[in-house]
Amino acid sequence: MKIVALNGSLRARSTNGAVLRSALALTDAAAATAGIRELPHFDPDLDHQGATPPAPVAALRRAVADADAVLVVSPEYAHGVPGVLKNALDWLVSSAEFLGKPVAVLTASPSPTGAEHAHAQLRETLRMMSADVVPDACRDLAAIAPKTDPDTGTVTDPDTLQELRTAMAALTAAAAAAATAAPTPHADQPQ
Repeated sequence: MKIVALNGSLRARSTNGAVLRSALALTDAAAATAGIRELPHFDPDLDHQGATPPAPVAALRRAVADADAVLVVSPEYAHGVPGVLKNALDWLVSSAEFLGKPVAVLTASPSPTGAEHAHAQLRETLRMMSADVVPDACRDLAAIAPKTDPDTGTVTDPDTLQELRTAMAALTAAAAAAATAAPTPHADQPQ
């Protein structure tokens, strides 16, 4: 099983990076983080039928298409999704990579109230993109900063680690179920 992760925070030592690393460490699945830093601003003129997408866009689409599941981790900026993550999702809207793909959404905020606005927006955007947003794999982690170790860049709080373990188990179970439900091509059908 392969999971690709999208991190809405570009900061090298972000708490969302700690959440992402910790969540991926709690699963046996092969995992990779898709780069979104180098994506150009979304431009429909570069994304029409028959156009060759910019190389970073093609790499992002390939990474999502090749994955069995997607983990989206994000902070909240000004009651919304960070622009860099929304830009990445915009590049994926017109393609079919998210179609039926199991997705987990983890939002993390230094605020005691969490990242409820970004969390809701991400889930709605992903549902509109026909992703299989797995409810038990979605968590809004409030006041996360004191629960991480800045030296190791990982989550240290046992309760938060249990939340991540539960979310990742739900995501991998949904991906396994999707894999067994996928039709297998017959020997005489083209692949």
